[in-house]
Amino acid sequence: MSTIASLPLFHQIAGHSVLVLGDGDAAEPKRRLVERAGGVIVDDLARAVDEGVRIAFIAYDDARACEVAAINARCAGMLVNVVDRPELCDFTTPSILDRDPLLVAIGTGGASAGLAKHVRLRLERVLPQTLGLLARALEAARPVLRGRFPDGAERRRAVDAALREGGALDPFDAEAHLRAADWAAGTQQPRVGGMVEITLASPDPEDLTLRQARLLGEADLLLIDGAIPPAILARARADAAREVWDGRPGQDTGQDTPGLTLLLRYRPAI
Repeated sequence: MSTIASLPLFHQIAGHSVLVLGDGDAAEPKRRLVERAGGVIVDDLARAVDEGVRIAFIAYDDARACEVAAINARCAGMLVNVVDRPELCDFTTPSILDRDPLLVAIGTGGASAGLAKHVRLRLERVLPQTLGLLARALEAARPVLRGRFPDGAERRRAVDAALREGGALDPFDAEAHLRAADWAAGTQQPRVGGMVEITLASPDPEDLTLRQARLLGEADLLLIDGAIPPAILARARADAAREVWDGRPGQDTGQDTPGLTLLLRYRPAI
């Protein structure tokens, strides 16, 4: 069995005290993080020990001061994070992508905070802002789903099928949350097919707009007009059918059921 470098946990600290030691650029982000999660900041080690605080962030400019504070806090039973000193840390803080209540936490175990940040920035571009609404809609649908699927295994299979790529509640579909209630009740109307045309001006998939990336992930059929770069096609659904566009407006897609057809054209910018 493969191992992982650390145990990822989401720790609820709302209303609880958290020790944050230090000033300046290193400490301020930790204060904001604690406050954002609803924690109460304590900035005195002795007080934190007396109050039984369990989590400590240490961000002194002086390396020796960090080491001494880390030892004292750990001896008092606290879990310790020392900024930019992974060898002194009991835990590290990830780069966070927030789609409340859905959180994506990206960490490198202290190896490179910059790498974690830039991975998060890439994901920000492709994950719909409505993911949190989908999570809330699925939460609200639980009683209905339990009624339709009393068996837990059957219920999980139904949810998995809906959330898969191209499914009724595909998380990459920005409007999936609008269908959740009807899907849970079994009254969802079949998805309406249609054709959407997008013209690409760059071979770099990083230049795709959010809409283009979403459409590539949803399309049932790709009509390819011109030499579409392989890196672009790699962003499409793996099971999507692909045909060469012959220029006929009414081209028969050959599909037995309605679906989203995406006409891809590549016109390099001059």
